[in-house]
Amino acid sequence: MIKSFQSLSPDEQDSLLEILRNHRAKMREAEILANVRELKEAIALGTAKVGTVEDLIADLNEVEDEDIME
Repeated sequence: MIKSFQSLSPDEQDSLLEILRNHRAKMREAEILANVRELKEAIALGTAKVGTVEDLIADLNEVEDEDIME
């Protein structure tokens, strides 16, 4: 791939890089939208939790302690 890329003219390289950046941005946008949909569904179902980072750590530690006891 690198050799193929290097064989392109500087303008072609720039164009290809721009295409790849745009593609990556669109993929990231789709990923964020999927996360938003998942969060909205969790909120609608009442399974989303709200809290601080400390709350999250406490919840994770609680689950870990439950796993150890089993």
